[in-house]
Amino acid sequence: MPTTHPATESAARLNAVGLRSTAPRRAVLEALQPGGHLDASELYERLKGDLPGTSLQAIYGVLTALVEANLVRRVTPAGGSARYEARVGDNHHHLLCRSCGRLEDVPCAVGAAPCLTPSEDHGFQIEAAEVTFHGLCTDCAVAG
Repeated sequence: MPTTHPATESAARLNAVGLRSTAPRRAVLEALQPGGHLDASELYERLKGDLPGTSLQAIYGVLTALVEANLVRRVTPAGGSARYEARVGDNHHHLLCRSCGRLEDVPCAVGAAPCLTPSEDHGFQIEAAEVTFHGLCTDCAVAG
């Protein structure tokens, strides 16, 4: 069975949403694909060796375009910097450690998206619910 090269897959995803397939866009998509929640600085540090001449500002520009195209999700924990993930479209939620800042995915709280029903919708057609559970991760709880 043939294996798809990550750059080819990234290029196809970019083209499918009408974005030009550039090396920085492909590199950011590929860096986020394994999972996790990276901020722009972490992405820049990972990619600067492979993308000579790329700046942190360029990474922010790429991330903005990818978020707007719904290829990447921006998660902004209260009091923290924006983090980015490749997991989009499933309306999952997050667990955030209030000590070390570790951020983990968690499935919808109950049922199908949007997972939660507000007591008052003010006429909105609810499409998604964004929930962040705050607490201590195992390592911080043991250390504390």
